Amino acid sequence: MATRVEHRAPVTTGEPPLRIVRSTRRRSRATAFARDGHIEVRLPAGLPDDEAERTIATLVARVTRRDRARARGGDEWLARRAAEVGRRWVDGVRASEVTWSSRMTRRWASATPATGRIRVSDVAATFPDRVLDYLLVHELAHLRVPDHSEAFHQIVDAYPHTAWARGFLAGVSHAGVTGVDRPDQSSVPDDPPSSSASGSAPGSEPSSGG
Repeated sequence: MATRVEHRAPVTTGEPPLRIVRSTRRRSRATAFARDGHIEVRLPAGLPDDEAERTIATLVARVTRRDRARARGGDEWLARRAAEVGRRWVDGVRASEVTWSSRMTRRWASATPATGRIRVSDVAATFPDRVLDYLLVHELAHLRVPDHSEAFHQIVDAYPHTAWARGFLAGVSHAGVTGVDRPDQSSVPDDPPSSSASGSAPGSEPSSGG
């Protein structure tokens, strides 16, 4: 049979059910997307069961996070939020672009001072406002100060919820929610190479830096 379809109950309460489609016509690439009230995952028929289950979990998580980011207001809302955070806490610093990222699974957020761009992992779409704002403060501060000097820390520490947000992120990282496992990394462009292309806030203590 060229195609085999499997229906599964939701992985987590409140999430949509799954429709797993295995096809011999699909050679290597697996995809997933929301469709008609469920999440459809398309896999190559020959994918080993253990690899298939890992792939399903990864793709479903990605689709779910993307939907949560959209529900929070999408990129436009995030950009407006960053502009307000910059106005209030980072001396009016504005990013050239602020977007959610579904590819960022080992970082909470990243900033590229050379272009003024900020990316925020869509994992953070469910975080409390004060934690999301902290991530934005951290990255906006790097647009002003691209290192972890005293000037950088003065900006971040002026945000009144910094300590609380760091504690929240440390707890989430410890629980293994996002797969962030290198909390000692700094968030400046000259860090050692990693899965993130530019400076970013690490998992457990984004603004403490190196």
